[in-house]
Amino acid sequence: MIKLCGFSVSNYHNKVKLALLEKNILFEEVLIWPDRSADLLRNSPLGKIPYIETEQGSVCESQVILEYLEDKYPSHRLLPSDPFQAAKNRELITFLELHLELVARELYAEAFFGGRVSDEVKAKVEKLLTRNLKAFGELAQFSPYVMGAEFTMADCAAVVHFPLISMATKVIFARDFLEDLPVKQYLKIMSERPSVQKVNVDRKANQELMMSKKKAS
Repeated sequence: MIKLCGFSVSNYHNKVKLALLEKNILFEEVLIWPDRSADLLRNSPLGKIPYIETEQGSVCESQVILEYLEDKYPSHRLLPSDPFQAAKNRELITFLELHLELVARELYAEAFFGGRVSDEVKAKVEKLLTRNLKAFGELAQFSPYVMGAEFTMADCAAVVHFPLISMATKVIFARDFLEDLPVKQYLKIMSERPSVQKVNVDRKANQELMMSKKKAS
């Protein structure tokens, strides 16, 4: 059985978890904190989570994991069978993660963790997100899912990244940068899926555990 190793507050952990749930793959979830322990670094050399353990060894990087799951368990596909449409799905994921979430991540220290982000970084993020969101809007469909009428791999990414981008920009800039896209309606639809409900419940429980550990220390 596959072991999903990480913690449920992580959006990238939950991206993989959604894929496992949607594909009806039996898996065991193992709580691993990003503490750069020897065990973590042995399975994920950069100390990133999540990673999965398989009978053949470990695999890290969330998108690589999703591609592995798609190849290993093809009975419930999360990518279109048409090569071009599959490529467009991967294209949207790349835009979402590289050009939106990774850019917004520069704000997380101040938005979520009590740190400070310089005005220069905020200005850079504002400029990049404004440009990149316009391009993303040209690719996304929201009809009703992010790439059309079917739930796909792109939704596994979108549903976990959108809330963080929205929250971070609202905290830092007093404006939700996703407000011009139908993200609220999309997330409402997604919240009705059992897989998303499961991920959200586990995320809240794990967040409470993190807070209790922080207070105890």
